This record gives sequence, structure tokens and C-alpha cells, in this order.
Amino acid sequence: MKNSITPAQQLYYAWDLSHKKSISDDSRFTGVLSEAKVDMNPHQVEAALFAFKSPLSKGAILADEVGLGKTIEAGIILSELWAEHKRRIIIVVPASLRNQWNLELMEKFYLPSVILENESYKEIKELDTNLFEDGRHIIICSYNFAIKHSEELQLVDWDLVVFDEAHKMRNVYKKGNIIGNTMMNTFKHYKKILLTATPLQNNLKELYGLISIIDPHFFSTVDSFNEQYNTITTRDSAKFGELKGRLSHIVHRTLRQQVKEYVNYTKRTAFVQEYEASPEEVQLYENISEYLQRPGTYGIPEKVRPMLSLIVRKIMSSSAYALSFTLQRFVERLEHYKVTGELLSAMSTVENDYEVTLDEEKDEINEGLNPAISDAIDLEIAELRMYQEQAKSIVNETKAKQLLVALEKTFHKNEILGAPKKALIFTESRKTQEYLKSFLQNNGYQGKVVCFNGSNNDDDSKSIYRKWLSLYAGSKRISGRTIIDRKQALVDHFRTDAEIMIATESGAEGINLQFCSLLVNYDMPWNPQRIEQRIGRCHRYGQKFDVVVVNFVNQLNYADCRVYELLNEKFNLFEGVFGSSDEVLGSLESGVDFEKKLNHIYQTCRTEREIEAAFNQLQSELEEIIQQRIKDTKKSLLENFDEEVVDKLKIRQSEDRDRINSYNRHFWRLAKSVLKDSITDIDNENLTFVLPVSLKSNIPFGTYILNKDHGDFHQLRVTHPLGEYIISRALETPVSDASIEFEVDNLSSRQVLLEKYKGKSGVAVVYKVKVYNELDSHEHLLFCSKTDDGENLSPDFLKKLFEANAINESKWSGENIEEQLTESYEQQLYDLKHDVYSRSEEYVSFEIDKYQAWAEDQVYSLENEVIVLRKEDEALKRQIRKERNAKLKLELQENEAKIAKQLRQKQRQLFDMEDECADKVDAMTVKLRVAMTNHYDTSTFMRFRWHIK
Repeated sequence: MKNSITPAQQLYYAWDLSHKKSISDDSRFTGVLSEAKVDMNPHQVEAALFAFKSPLSKGAILADEVGLGKTIEAGIILSELWAEHKRRIIIVVPASLRNQWNLELMEKFYLPSVILENESYKEIKELDTNLFEDGRHIIICSYNFAIKHSEELQLVDWDLVVFDEAHKMRNVYKKGNIIGNTMMNTFKHYKKILLTATPLQNNLKELYGLISIIDPHFFSTVDSFNEQYNTITTRDSAKFGELKGRLSHIVHRTLRQQVKEYVNYTKRTAFVQEYEASPEEVQLYENISEYLQRPGTYGIPEKVRPMLSLIVRKIMSSSAYALSFTLQRFVERLEHYKVTGELLSAMSTVENDYEVTLDEEKDEINEGLNPAISDAIDLEIAELRMYQEQAKSIVNETKAKQLLVALEKTFHKNEILGAPKKALIFTESRKTQEYLKSFLQNNGYQGKVVCFNGSNNDDDSKSIYRKWLSLYAGSKRISGRTIIDRKQALVDHFRTDAEIMIATESGAEGINLQFCSLLVNYDMPWNPQRIEQRIGRCHRYGQKFDVVVVNFVNQLNYADCRVYELLNEKFNLFEGVFGSSDEVLGSLESGVDFEKKLNHIYQTCRTEREIEAAFNQLQSELEEIIQQRIKDTKKSLLENFDEEVVDKLKIRQSEDRDRINSYNRHFWRLAKSVLKDSITDIDNENLTFVLPVSLKSNIPFGTYILNKDHGDFHQLRVTHPLGEYIISRALETPVSDASIEFEVDNLSSRQVLLEKYKGKSGVAVVYKVKVYNELDSHEHLLFCSKTDDGENLSPDFLKKLFEANAINESKWSGENIEEQLTESYEQQLYDLKHDVYSRSEEYVSFEIDKYQAWAEDQVYSLENEVIVLRKEDEALKRQIRKERNAKLKLELQENEAKIAKQLRQKQRQLFDMEDECADKVDAMTVKLRVAMTNHYDTSTFMRFRWHIK
């Protein structure tokens, strides 16, 4: 059996690969890390461990900055639960992200999931199938679906609930917040993970709201929380430190700066394509600007002038082609009024083209124009028709021609870098999208352009979708939901066939395009957050190349130049590794006010001097707001940026790498040993073998490769049917007492410990210990060994010995050796129990501290009321002592008596509340101690005699 492994080693490897680990075990996710198709980073493993570091944990908020892979962090947790057969899992997400989750769970973690929406759920119910309980799929649904089916979801005993974009629930403390309150009531009894990059946007009560969804006993009432913490102003205040400490147990946040040493973040680089509009384009711009600024026009009613003029300006800067259609609708609206007397909504003139709507309610548009058909309306229609003809006459737009120049330059640069020839062009106008597609196809990109918008209903998109359905027929890539599948088909087409995608804002929401490193802002949104969202489609976790962001600036338009200057220099959107910081973007809230201010400048400033003064004023205001946001105390509550964090992540990375190597080594050796008579063409270098014949119906034959994603091979992993077969066979194979001879020549660094025992012999017993309580269970091995000359060996000796090659094995009578190893066994068992007890006490202690903090929150308001009344009472008593006027003294005494009575009442309430809270804490403590009482079952795992040649 030269260079083979024994049944004892098989059993040990199989146990090591499959045994139940403690919730707090740092190596808990090794199997997941080994098998996942995506390389994990240490901060993601750290976040996953944080989420359930204690069996008493009710969940956590994972709040890493944008682009750090929160979906992967959740995927690690889900994979481990799935492996433990805890499969009642639901993920609640915005509707636009359902398919992305569905694909990523399968493509990155091999986790099957199903998207539930009203129609599909109705069909499933008609089949009398309970999808929630079948344990074959992770459930993915939208917030709206979860709200609608709340009663049914409450009946399921969920193992885990995940909320993506959880900040949607941050106002749960408000009675009218339907999403937050419904989700909290629906899933209140279950463990939860909340994912959000922005857990704190406006005030601390939002953070209170999110935490209360996970654990309603973490804080007391929102009023008590607000009274204690919402006035924190300095980082060195006692309350600041207290709150930061409490939050550190339930909110985990990693900053991009902390992980830059090992996450290969690519840069974003600005490429400015300057151009000078043609005289015809300049004339059209000036004509439309004058029309937009002119008061009293019928086409632009005063009530919606700010909003409508803003959108028309954006369409005008987008393309003359798009503007011609907008002007046509202006004309049609006024003509319709002349014929019918009915005044249509002014906003209808732009809604069909301009996809991005402002984040506010629209006014009712019936402005009550004078019903008399006037010469003024006829003149305005004639004027608009003239402008429309001007726009239609501009066939080859200057900016479009410069787009060809920009694409040629940047594609050439990408070719040198080895980046894919892909460009994502953003526009806010569907008509501009239509124009650009035709223009590009007529100028060298025929058949290489794909459009992406809110409907994706054009003929080309339908054709791409039909081909995609045929290609993936019968696969889980097809969700069955036309809107979602059509989006995915277009993304896949862009990845594999097209060179250019022209996308609108709403269409591209929620899609990931890391395979594209060239982004073109054909028209520039005025909202910096929208720009960051655009760039984030490409410049995100997983991008392999520096992202080039092309921006167009009309050199003849001074206002446009100043807008670009603001966006680039003040918001730092286009340069560097990270782009705009959370603080800077956060200073704008939704960004709508910033858009309005820009529009106000365009509407009111006519000369270059006026424009310059207005922009200087806006820039000054912005600097003040941004600096204030950066200094904001509240944001630092969630950040822990120090060297210890960075060092800890470095250690985590090293330890994870070692564990994965050991895991893979054990699995490879075990697979070869168990399957030795069933496999051929074993390649130890590339870790492949061929399984000529299927062993079971669900185990396909063919070439297998260990834990690598290879298109032509099956992936050999523990959770694959073949992996499960290997583990099961090894665990079921009887292991008899044996005498085993090991060879440790060609020692690796991990076997150096064995060097000094060459030529020696001894005995070994391995015990299996199962530790369990009401909330957790885990297994451990005790490695007891002694040389024949009486030296007790450390547990590491046997672990290293199991790595060596066995060259001979024979039967062994198995004399009673347990007595020789009693000392080692008892010491290791004592150490294990002490370690388990210490961890349990740590968990219980934290929970007790949490309950006591909750109790203190409960009485906080009453204590303050008592303090205020006592001070008032003492002040009145001092006045009484000083007062010489009998009448006034009597009045003061009467007031003091009332206050004293109120004080006694409040004190009694306080004492009663303290007693009540103390009783609750005591009851919870007793319950905790019972739940965390550990029990131990010990059995002999294997016994053998060993000799090292």
C-alpha cells in the first residue's frame, strides 16, 4: 500500500471534512470558501462569522461600504446553513434585484433558489405544494410580495431571513411605515441578516429602527433611545462611547480603505471629450433657452416650470433628435387644446422619452389656461414648429461624431491593456438611445450594439431574448418572468456578442457589468448620486481593469463646463480608486435639491458673469455642507478604522488560506482512496481524474476537477453528489484496530514535527466528543498518543501523522491501551470543557449585559423625570426658607407639596419599573443558563499502533 492512506486516515479525513462545528468556530466556513466559485476576501469571511458569532445571536446588520461584496457575505452564511440542512431560508429584496440574487446564488455558491411572485405563487398553490417547507430551494421575493403574503410567511419556521437594501425599513419606528412594520411583525421570531451600505442616513433613530427589526430587546423604546443618544455631539462624550460599544455587537461595517491592501480595486479615470457645438446647434440651444426662460408661455405652465424646464434642458443636452420629438409633443398638446378645449398634462410632453423621474410628487397640471383660443397660442405653436424643424435639420450631431472619436481612442487603449472591447453608454433619453443605435450601426458598429431600457421591447431585444431562451432551454437560468429574463438575455448578449450597450438610467438599475471597463456619459445627469450609480455598474467588486469614464463637455457652453467642474472636483466622481465618498454623496440626501439649484442657474442667469457668480455661490455652499458632513459625529459610530482591524484581516487571510489548503488536501487524498477502483487518469498536478461509469443515478460520469470552475469538467466538491458519496463511504467503512507503518521521507514543512520520531513506535487512541446544548452542537476529536518509551505526545503529533503516507498496515490485537493514555485524555477533555465553558459564559455574559442595558433604557426616562422633580422640589424649599411674605410663603408651600407628591409618585413608579425590569432580567438569565448548559458524549473513534520508518 505504498503511498496510500489507511481506513483510519480515511475516517479522519471524512470526519474533518464533514463534522459539525460550533457556531463560533473560526474554521466554520472552510468548506464554503473551498467550494465557492468566487474568491472570498477576509473581510467577507469576518463579516459572515460576525453575523452569528454566538448561538444566542438573533442576527446582524452587515453594512460594508458600497462595492465590498455584501451579497457574498450573505452567500457564505447561506451556504453553511444549507450544508447543515437548515434550508428554510427566505431573501427579501427590491424587485429589481430578484434575478441577480437568483443567478449569483447558483453561479457562485451552487445554491438552488426560486423567485416567488404573485403569478408563480398562485400556480404553485393550485398544485397544493408548500414551497416554503420543501427544503429544496432558497426563497427569493420582493418586499411587496412579502407584505402581501405576510400571514402565510408567519406560519413558516424560518432558519434565516435576509433583507437586501434593508435601509428601506429604517423608519420602522414610525407607525405609518408599512414596509418596516410588516417585515418586523412577519419575521419577528427568526434570525435575520440585514444588508445595507447606508444604515444611517439622516438621524440615529433610523439605526434604532433597523436594529429593532433584528432584536426588539436590544434597545428600549424609540423615545428612550432618542432621549439618550440623539443629541450626541462629540466623539469623546460618555454617551458616544457607550452607544458605539453597544452597536459594535450588532452592526458590522468594513471600509474600502481597510481592505485596499488585498482587494485589487481598479481605478476610475476620467476622459473628457471636449467638443464645440456647430453654429446650428448653438442657435437651437439659445432659442430653446430663451423660450424656457420666458414667463407666461402656454407650453410651460408656471406650476411645473421648474421641473419641466429642467427635463427639457436635459433632453436638449442629450440630442437634437430627442429634442425634436419633445417639441412635437409640445405642439400636439397645444393643438389638442385648441381643438377640444381639454388641457393635457404638460408633463406628458416629456414622460414617454425621459426615463428618470424626479424624486418628488408632481403637481396637478390643469393650470386653468384662458379657454379662449388666442393668437398668442398660434404664435407659440408656430415658434415651436420652427424650433422643431431646426432640431430635425441637425442630422449628424457634433457630439455623436465625437463619440466615434472617443470610442476609437479608448478601445485602442483597452486593447493594449487586454481589456474587453466593451463600452457602456448611458443616456437619460430613449430617443437619444434610438438615435445613437442607428448612428453607431451606420458608422462601423453594425450588429455590435444592444439597447437596454425600462421596457426592452424593440425588435432586436425580442430577437435576442428568443435566442437566449433557446440557448438556455431547460436550465435554471430561465426564471420564467419575461421582464427579468429579457434583461438577463440582453446582459448576456452584451457580455458574449455585442461591443456597445446603450442604456437608460432606469433600465440599468440593479445590473452588474464588471466585464465592461469603459463607461460613457453621453449626457450628464445633474444628480451626483445618479452618476455614482452609473459608474458603479462597471466599477465594482470583480472589475479586473481600470474603468475609463468618458464625459462630454461643450466648450461653447460656459454653464455646462461649470457643471462638469463641480461634479469632478467637488464630488470626485470620476477619478481615483473609490470615487465619491459616502460622506460627500450623503451630504446631498437624494440629490434632487442640487438638480433644482443647477436648473435655477440655467433659468435665471443669462450672461457669463451671472453664471460665474451663481456657480461660485453654489460651490461655496457645497463646500460648507460637505465639510460639515465629513465632521459628522454620527457616522463614526459605525466605523472602527485602526491598525488592529487591518492586521486582523491580514491574519484572517493567512489562516483561511492554510485551512483551505488542508481541506483540499484531505479531500483529494480521500477521493482517490475511496474511489481507487472506480476512477482512471488520475492527475495529481492538475487535481483531475476520470469517472468512466456513473456510480449512482445522480452522479454523472466524466472528468472531475477539484474545487475549480472548469467548463468542460465536473467540479469535485464535498456538497456535490459524488463528494457526498465519498464522505458517506468513508464514514461507513469499519475501522479495525491496526498496526500502521508510516513513511516521512521527503518531509513537507507541515510534517517536520515527525522528524525526531523516525524509527520510533507507539500507541494512539482518538476519542470523539459531541458537545451540545439547546442552541448549538459541535464535535471534537481528542488525539491521545504515547511512544513505547513512555513519552506523552501532543495532539499535533497525530494530526501530522495522519498527513503522512502509510506504507504498511497489519492486524493488531489491540491490548488495553486506554489506561496508558488516561492522563492525556483527561487533560484534553478538561481543556475542551474549559474552553467550551468559557465561550458559553462569554455568550451568556453578553446577553445579560444586553438585557441590563435594555432595563436601564426602560427606566432612563423615569429617572430623568425624578431628577427634574427633585431639583424643582429642592428649589422651592430654598425659596420657602428665604420668603418673608406670609401669603407668598403659603403659596410656595402649596406648590412644593404638589411637586413633592408628584416626586413620590414618580419614585414609586421608578421603583416598580426597576423591580419589574430586574425580574425580567433574572428570568431571562435563568432561561439563558438552562439553554447554554452543555452536555458531553464521548466515544472511541479509533485505536491503532504506529511506527515511523
